Amino acid sequence: MTIAAPSVTSKHNENGRTEDGTLKYVSIGALELEAGGFLPDVLLAYESWGTLNADASNAVLIEHALTGSTHVARGGSDEEGWWEQLVGPGATIDTDRWFVVSVNIVGGCYGSTGPSSNAPDGKPWGSRFPLVTLRDSTTAEARLADALGIDRWHAVIGGSMGGARALEWAVSYPARVKNCAVIAVGAYSTAEQIAFAQAQTLAIRQDPAFNGGDYYGGAAPEAGLALARRIAHITYRSAAELDFRFGRNAQDDESPLQAPALGERGRYQVESYLDHQGHKLVRRFDANSYVALTEALMSHDVSRGRGSLKEALSIAEANFFVAAVNSDRLYFPEQSRELAEALPGTVEVHTIEAPIGHDGFLTEIGQLGPQLGAAFFA
Repeated sequence: MTIAAPSVTSKHNENGRTEDGTLKYVSIGALELEAGGFLPDVLLAYESWGTLNADASNAVLIEHALTGSTHVARGGSDEEGWWEQLVGPGATIDTDRWFVVSVNIVGGCYGSTGPSSNAPDGKPWGSRFPLVTLRDSTTAEARLADALGIDRWHAVIGGSMGGARALEWAVSYPARVKNCAVIAVGAYSTAEQIAFAQAQTLAIRQDPAFNGGDYYGGAAPEAGLALARRIAHITYRSAAELDFRFGRNAQDDESPLQAPALGERGRYQVESYLDHQGHKLVRRFDANSYVALTEALMSHDVSRGRGSLKEALSIAEANFFVAAVNSDRLYFPEQSRELAEALPGTVEVHTIEAPIGHDGFLTEIGQLGPQLGAAFFA
């Protein structure tokens, strides 16, 4: 199969610099997939901040998490980014010095080719969208790097699924990654993580509106997607945080103990909170993309087809920065320690102290600023 050379569509400001924090696109041609089959004419959406220097040595790739977007930091838009504590002018990753890129993963719904994109017949892929692994997404991103003229990333950084993507980069393209930060994720998805993920995908697939994935043009499986998000969000937050914030309190005057008719009782505050999280995601995310990306994360195993974990990681050339959230009950700190011990050399595991659980990699990332800055951005 012949692969077309990537082409870039960008927006420039009056100084000729691509606008920070605005969506741009690269067409990377056809993508052969690890699990078989291929996607023709794949489009990748990305945002960038700063200016690539003459020898392209200041490029930093930041990978988003499962339902994250490319909008890491502010730029041409005033919309707040999800890692403002870490990225921006004067921040740890100073965009006056570094050229930062964030790519929407293949299978997503924020501009890159995914299930809601049109297939060659002009209709949405829907149920026909193939399994795309994190290794496939890395292959796609390598072509974007080629299109941007980046032979080697100064650093590839991510948290949660973004950390898994960063790790895959360091092993799939060892000569193209100088530094790699893997935050709040291990070297592979465990049986428990796969089990939680399966419950989420089934919640979507069993929604009557799902229609096997071919719901475009009709009612979307909003109830299933909202339920999937509820399941996920329980794993993103710690038991201590839920108890502290909500306890057994009723939501306003909706007491669950007023002996109503079956199915019509009120709600506890924690139920209202999960309802809110579910409904919020429905407004911004595609159910098929949620399934596709969840299954991509289920496939996460950096050692697949590469021998033992130590053997797989031995080919990496990057300097590694590994961090865990101390209260994480989705990706336990033990998994970060296992990864660090298997990496070449001596790798310290840094700790984000956050009582809220896994989401601490988002809300408390500023804690890692000094260490990450000293390691990669001094």
